[in-house]
Amino acid sequence: MKKKIYLVLILLLSAASLFSAGAKEDPSVVLSSVQVPVKVDIAALKGPTAMGMVKLMSDSENGLNSDGNEYSFILEGAVDAVTPKLVKGEVDISAIPANLASVLYNNTGNQIQVLVINTLGVLYIAEKGDTVKSVEDLRGRTIYASGKGATPEYALMYILGQNGLEVGKDVFIEWRSEHAECVAALLASDDAVAMLPQPFLTTALMNNPDVRIALDLNTLWYEKMGSELITGVVAARRDFVENNEDAVRAFLESYEQSVEFVNSNNAEAAKLIGDYGIIAEKVALKALPGCNITFISGERMQQALSNYLEVLYEQNPASVGGKVPEEGFYFK
Repeated sequence: MKKKIYLVLILLLSAASLFSAGAKEDPSVVLSSVQVPVKVDIAALKGPTAMGMVKLMSDSENGLNSDGNEYSFILEGAVDAVTPKLVKGEVDISAIPANLASVLYNNTGNQIQVLVINTLGVLYIAEKGDTVKSVEDLRGRTIYASGKGATPEYALMYILGQNGLEVGKDVFIEWRSEHAECVAALLASDDAVAMLPQPFLTTALMNNPDVRIALDLNTLWYEKMGSELITGVVAARRDFVENNEDAVRAFLESYEQSVEFVNSNNAEAAKLIGDYGIIAEKVALKALPGCNITFISGERMQQALSNYLEVLYEQNPASVGGKVPEEGFYFK
């Protein structure tokens, strides 16, 4: 009887040994339990749209990010440098102007999807002196502005029109290719008026004590529309989202935490912004409160962005790519 028991034990041990050996020799068993990080390539413009990302950028660079993704970041100075990268698939996610996301969605056969609103209105009318107290005070004046074909143009045209001013008749606009040129024009003349976004507005304020904020276009927009003026969004290629939904959600969680850090820790955030060459640290520190860096997602994102795009469409359908995007434009 004892011999039979010993024999059974030997057989069981032999089988266990064979099973264990087989598992060690089969690499698929081991590899299937290893989570491979998803590589996420991100592009952003040097300005408020990138400023909200700096904590995530820093954590990723220093090995402190723990969301399972492996990030690389590209910072550009102009929209034209970012757009082709997103369309061609050279980057997966990009921070871009809100209306551009709509244009790309319509022009690529719905291959772009917006993930989150990351910047609200950052536009202001500035002057040297104290003559502009209302939109009506712009009558007969020339406004230096940049951003033709994007949010700055459409916001300015809408607000002027809503206040009874016709461009080319009642008020004049000199379009410049860069916001920095508008700053230079403002500083060069005693009676100049310029539309400036943050952080370029802060640069002008710091360079000349006679420059003042005359009008807040973001407030004026809200008074007329009852909804936010939107500057920037974070958009992604649809195929990347569909193939990596968990990674996208992980990114959004980390990005939201980065935005919260930037808004709550201006001094630390300003240092990171300066370190990454987005803008100078001292400018960032003063500009951050007016940059309206935010994180708006889901239903609220869709409602706010669709309202904004409807206004742009009424002004110029081409500004949103010919039509206001439908439900599939929004990631939820």
